[in-house]
Amino acid sequence: MNTVSFSTLGCKVNQYETEAMMNLFAKAGYEVRQFDEICDVYVINTCTVTGMGDRKSRQMIHRAVKQNPDAVVAVVGCYSQVSPEEVGKIEGVSLILGTKDRSRIVELCEQVLKDKQKKVMVDDIMKQRQYEDMWVSSYSSKTRAFVKIEDGCTEFCTYCIIPYARGPVRSRSLESIRDEVEALALNGFAEIVLTGIHLASYGKDLKEYTLLDVIKTVSEVDGIRRVRLGSIEPRILTEEFISEIAKLDKMCNHFHIALQSGCDDTLKRMNRKYTTAEYRESVDLIRKYFDNPAIATDIMVGFPGETEEEFRDSLNFAVGLGLADAHVFAYSNRKGTKADKFDNQVDKNIKELRSKEMIAALKKTQKEYLQCYIGKICEVLFEQEIKDGVYEGHMTNYVKVHVKSDEDISGKFMNVKINAVKGDCLEAKPAT
Repeated sequence: MNTVSFSTLGCKVNQYETEAMMNLFAKAGYEVRQFDEICDVYVINTCTVTGMGDRKSRQMIHRAVKQNPDAVVAVVGCYSQVSPEEVGKIEGVSLILGTKDRSRIVELCEQVLKDKQKKVMVDDIMKQRQYEDMWVSSYSSKTRAFVKIEDGCTEFCTYCIIPYARGPVRSRSLESIRDEVEALALNGFAEIVLTGIHLASYGKDLKEYTLLDVIKTVSEVDGIRRVRLGSIEPRILTEEFISEIAKLDKMCNHFHIALQSGCDDTLKRMNRKYTTAEYRESVDLIRKYFDNPAIATDIMVGFPGETEEEFRDSLNFAVGLGLADAHVFAYSNRKGTKADKFDNQVDKNIKELRSKEMIAALKKTQKEYLQCYIGKICEVLFEQEIKDGVYEGHMTNYVKVHVKSDEDISGKFMNVKINAVKGDCLEAKPAT
């Protein structure tokens, strides 16, 4: 039996696509092994969102080649799409795919195995107009399943390379989404997370369906008890949209809304197409229709031209949102983007100080959000045992909960009473 292993870098979409490729290899009779084992085929699903993503991708390619110089080393994803020549120069790479044709990966790897000839299959992704349907029917986890419903982005934020790596918006058919979710439900999954490169753009190319149609369709599938959204843009969070999804019992009260900066001048330079006032309005509307929702976000510090005053505006705005969670990161130059050529690049040390200050401030708002649950009884979907007798799960708002239990509660819904906050999670005991 042939063997294959995978290394995945980057976002939830990449993780989904790796699972889909795993399913294809498993159906073809391959044994899926750990990446540090000797295998016939290694698949590295790369990331290029930052220069660090490129470096980590190269490191994993070198590691695969070193482990088995005779193996087929297939490099796929965003880095190979944007920089195929760079990937091609790495000794030992056998197959280069970009962000399409992943559904043919087994066939292409077997051609390389047979012919011993290197293959480069990277086309101009900007010309791609069809969604590449890839299915996942099983995951290593048995509770939460990601379902990719859209690919591509046409926002062209000035710091971001992803539109060039993923191409224009392509939406998956509603029928295909429903079929996959039904299959996942039959395989025991209770929670679905809808994901995409730019989720809010779903349906732009279809005209007949919108993201709201997808959410309603998935909510109707028997066996699914929770529906969660991946990262979303504030512009889609209108009162009409929010009031409609709030009517769905299965809709989770967790919203990851990309902010990037809490300063309007910075947002303009980023080419983000909303203002802080519009962002705040979306958050207020969610709180109007959902009970104690968790608002999470991404915030960048040190974008070119960010003055001390702009940083203070961004910090104060973010703190004022009462966020449940935030991913804070410093701007890093990305060749091929407009921002890379902007004047007034911020000094590395200043970026580091701003990052630390933003993280510290938002850790406080996260703690305040978590503390409001002490003494409350909440429903948790438990996923796995993380240490002796301690199980980890998530509430509908995606807050982590730890409970000690003598029985295996993995994959089960349980009501628990929250006792304490510990770091970024809650400690609880079974409710009596």
